[in-house]
Amino acid sequence: MDADVIVVGAGHAGCEAALAGARLGRRVLLVTLHADQVGRLSCNPAVGGLAKGTLVREIDALGGAMARVADATTIQFRRLNTRKGLAVQASRAQVDIDRYPVAMAAALAAAGVRVVEGEAADLLLHAGRVAGLEMLDGRTLHALAVVLTTGTFLGGVLHRGGEQQVGGRVGEGAAHALSGALRGLGLRLARLKTGTTPRLDARTVDWSRLQVQPDALEGGHFSFTPPASRLPRRDCYLAWTHEGTHDVIRAHLADSPLYSGAITGRGPRYCPCIEDKVTRFGDKERHQLFLEPEGLDTHRIYVNGASTSLPAAAQLAMIRSIAGLEHAEIVQFGYAVEYDAIDPTQLAPTLELPAVPGLYFAGQVTGPSGYEAAAAQGLVAGVNAAGVPLTLGRDEACIGVMIDDLTTLGVGGEPYRMFPSRAEHRLVLREDNADRRLTPRGRALGLVTDAAWARFEAKRAAVEALSARAPDVLRRPEVTWMDVFPDADPEVGGQVEIDFKYAGYVQREALRQAQARRLEGVSLHDIDFAGVVGLSTEARERLTLARPATLGAAARLPGVPPTAIQALTMTLVRLGRGV
Repeated sequence: MDADVIVVGAGHAGCEAALAGARLGRRVLLVTLHADQVGRLSCNPAVGGLAKGTLVREIDALGGAMARVADATTIQFRRLNTRKGLAVQASRAQVDIDRYPVAMAAALAAAGVRVVEGEAADLLLHAGRVAGLEMLDGRTLHALAVVLTTGTFLGGVLHRGGEQQVGGRVGEGAAHALSGALRGLGLRLARLKTGTTPRLDARTVDWSRLQVQPDALEGGHFSFTPPASRLPRRDCYLAWTHEGTHDVIRAHLADSPLYSGAITGRGPRYCPCIEDKVTRFGDKERHQLFLEPEGLDTHRIYVNGASTSLPAAAQLAMIRSIAGLEHAEIVQFGYAVEYDAIDPTQLAPTLELPAVPGLYFAGQVTGPSGYEAAAAQGLVAGVNAAGVPLTLGRDEACIGVMIDDLTTLGVGGEPYRMFPSRAEHRLVLREDNADRRLTPRGRALGLVTDAAWARFEAKRAAVEALSARAPDVLRRPEVTWMDVFPDADPEVGGQVEIDFKYAGYVQREALRQAQARRLEGVSLHDIDFAGVVGLSTEARERLTLARPATLGAAARLPGVPPTAIQALTMTLVRLGRGV
């Protein structure tokens, strides 16, 4: 046996899966096309954002690595939505594109993860369960479990204008043999699409004509373990398109693979390319762009908000139409990537494929977009692949919401993006309390180190002690913890303030969580939906197709109304299965 767990793909999902298995004492092999590309930031070198910041903190609370690696390589940190409630505020860090993968590779090496370079071509099966991998070069690797985190490399094709190139990202190849192997197992695959933006040479930008992006938070960090050191900070800037820019884009729409029919996969609705923005939002006079540095030792600038697959000449004309960018040089043109993803409704909440025990999937191959979603899935898949059961409920973590959405509802033909609004319990699934929600769980699993646990217990005790002294005046919106406890530790004082201000909401939310847990505890195993009296034709079809595991999962399916849940409840009662 070569390993206990083999992880295929060394992106964010693969790294967290490998680290989770290693922390649980398993022998882990990490298979990747290029050993020097571990933990690479393929798109924007940024971590966090709306809901995604919560995922990062939940990963950290469970003992994962993303938050700590991001903190060690951050060059700008911001808080988003600060004028809104705490449940929808979020953290976002611009990180160094070169230092981040180096730090992640170091974490993997320290954990004892062995990296194997090569392309996985097929799965080895024995008695109906996974037994390892067959490599394209003829090697065989044996293991008790395999985690596939292939990102955009499964059948990947790059598009720019009329040009097409095989690859999962620029300058790299794709994995086509494995796509065929998965289809051979009878898996349902779909084509999805994502994209990236042009990168500029900072030395060719007129920064005096751009606006510095405000609200940078000098001491911000993701991990509940503050970073030992910090990198120098860099500014990000704002720019805007205008009608002239839009005219350039409209003039070249026929050359866009999105509009020519060359791309069949659908892109993320909530992160559209610039062609889509101009077409779908024709009433808008301008669109905001964010010029973000890729690192401390590079002149490359990422133009956030300008994702495109237009031809190179059209991209250059578009960029140079913008104030401050009239003489900008593009060092890497934007492109779209189309790739194979599996229908995630085929997966269990553990991210295992029940049809092939021991085979797990995580990351973009299951339909989500974003580094954070991939990393969160990787951690869950890695723990389960190591033989330690882990599932997270919708009332426990945003990770649980995301996985339940995907495995129950699927992706709907486009990449899934996590938002606060997807979490019905978002008032309690906040960034600030991720440690209190999940660190005890991570500790019980064996993922949280002694040092991290000691810090958690010290903070919990400090919060309890300060809460005992806190007056009701802290409930008032205009009063902050600094007004009442000016000498308190900011993390402790801030937590106490949030607890007091959210107390009423949390109490009501606890009742909703209890109701949700009751429904999640009612199994629909072996229920013949065709024989349930009182179901509409649509509800019966949707239930039969989705096969929800619990009454709670059934209640979340589109097209399954409350009357259908009542009909299911009555059926369960008649069968003597208490509800």
